[in-house]
Amino acid sequence: MLHQIITQSKKHLSLISLFVFIGAGGTGAALWDRKNNPEPWNKLAPNDQYKFYSVNVDYSKLKKEGPDF
Repeated sequence: MLHQIITQSKKHLSLISLFVFIGAGGTGAALWDRKNNPEPWNKLAPNDQYKFYSVNVDYSKLKKEGPDF
């Protein structure tokens, strides 16, 4: 299987970047700290900015609408 991947990447050079990014994503997922913070998305407050860029939302003025879990 590894031999086939190497030969295909030699024929199609654009596959090399695909293999690098998928490998880095898989490594990052395997190294994620599950013992200390298993569900980091549950610890976000309603006024925490979780998007990189938001056009119309001011997160500091948001109030919590749902229950605590």
